[in-house]
Amino acid sequence: MSATSVLFTPLRLGTITIPNRITMASLTRSRAPGTIPNDIMKEYYVQRARGGAGLIVTEGTLITRQGTEWPHAPGIWNSEQATAWKKIVDAVHAEDTKIYSQLWHLGRLSHPEAPEQKLAGVPVYAPSAIAAKGGRFRHIAREPGYVTPTAVEDPCTLIKSYKDSAVLAKEAGFDGIELHGANGYLITQFLDNSSNQRTDKWGGSIENRCRFGLEVIKAVKEIFGIDVAIKLSPTGGYNDAGMPLQDTIETYSYFIKEADKLGLSYIELMRYTKSFDPIVDGKGRATKHDVFEIYAPFIKDAKFFANVEITPEEGATLVSSGKADAIAIGFNWITHPDLAKRVKHGKPLNNRPDIPHLQWGKGEEDLRVGYTDYPEATD
Repeated sequence: MSATSVLFTPLRLGTITIPNRITMASLTRSRAPGTIPNDIMKEYYVQRARGGAGLIVTEGTLITRQGTEWPHAPGIWNSEQATAWKKIVDAVHAEDTKIYSQLWHLGRLSHPEAPEQKLAGVPVYAPSAIAAKGGRFRHIAREPGYVTPTAVEDPCTLIKSYKDSAVLAKEAGFDGIELHGANGYLITQFLDNSSNQRTDKWGGSIENRCRFGLEVIKAVKEIFGIDVAIKLSPTGGYNDAGMPLQDTIETYSYFIKEADKLGLSYIELMRYTKSFDPIVDGKGRATKHDVFEIYAPFIKDAKFFANVEITPEEGATLVSSGKADAIAIGFNWITHPDLAKRVKHGKPLNNRPDIPHLQWGKGEEDLRVGYTDYPEATD
């Protein structure tokens, strides 16, 4: 029996069962010109389904047209996108692999001059009119950073967008939904008292700041039932998110307990990593603490997915000790389409990343470069 064999045991996840506990985390790859998923994306996901992913979570998929830093991110706010996604979902299912759609709203991290935001014809919405520090919109003249957003008058309109996209994801055949509640995006912005300074029922107290994320969960559960998950990054840092330690622990402890009570398939927690801890005003922006140790005990009914720089060996230890139910691997799935098979058969993860082509840049002709051209292990 190999050291990682525990990862190759099935796991019940909501209404489905996945064959192993090595899941593929959401990874923005920017290969959807015009926001429409395509055949090259299908090839990418099918490669990783054949490579043994226990569960695939799609890249962040926009629930409305937004002016992101990632101009070729896919969406799922109209029927054309849903039809395109269905081709991908059907192809992944043909490989006996399950796939979740990650629903994504950037909130204040869009730019009003971005082409997609102009097409949307609406302001950049956020909980409060507070700009995030940083940002770099390379596809806009002068490469500007983040700007002061417009405080959304009625957050229920944004909740409806999540639900509407969930309806389309259901039509596309996805097995479930993962809500992007990490990395400083909209759900995080409501949770975080540095970005949410509202004085109505959506801000102020911990209960009020958690209300938006919990209501999003409830809305999406109306479509997918228990097959809904959420991804969280309590340490913050990335995209100017983060609170003092005590505020962080109190907020996320409450949110995770309440989210778990609603009935979720899993809760994915991202632990601290230096790569997501930018230097702001001379010091790291993140709030370092032991995410797994502090918050995992609050997950009673949902499964717990551990994320960020988890090796298969560490993952096996976490699972065998009962400290996690599964692991979510990100970057190594980019470079190794057969990652799970390599782990199972003791093959090294030795493909070198094509850093210049992690994202598709304007002017490139071949979307496959650095995307679907990574080799599988040889015998």
